[in-house]
Amino acid sequence: MTRPFRILGIQQVAIGAENRSELEQLWVGLLGLAVHGEFRSESENVDEIIAVAGRGPFAVEVDLMQPIDPQRAPKVHVPALNHLGLWVDDIRAAVDWLSAKGVRFAPGGIRKGAAGYDVCFIHPKGNDTSPIGGAGVLIELVQAPDPVIKAYEALAAH
Repeated sequence: MTRPFRILGIQQVAIGAENRSELEQLWVGLLGLAVHGEFRSESENVDEIIAVAGRGPFAVEVDLMQPIDPQRAPKVHVPALNHLGLWVDDIRAAVDWLSAKGVRFAPGGIRKGAAGYDVCFIHPKGNDTSPIGGAGVLIELVQAPDPVIKAYEALAAH
């Protein structure tokens, strides 16, 4: 099977809690991850800190999230391991190819994500029209920037 795209590696892990202070205490305070930024979106019901593990093109974001309104959807704290983000070298080709294979994507299409890269989400559950989902896991596809693509290509060449 020939794919018109490659999954390069993990871009992020997103963890939610009703109040993210406990997450910050562990991930930033005790484990020592560096805070890289913040993101807040009323439409996505999320207020998050973007922490980073590792360096350079192989750094992995650990997004520590809390809902703006815990009663409103989406509930970024349920489940606590909210989603997994994967670097992809060609997000548009990936979405087209995966859609043709029956993969269900969450509403919203390809759009700018919290870190500024184009993103889209594979829905946790399939449906009648698109029967393939993440088997209960929300999966974010993240368009890798050129330095990340080149770093993974260099690593693969060795």
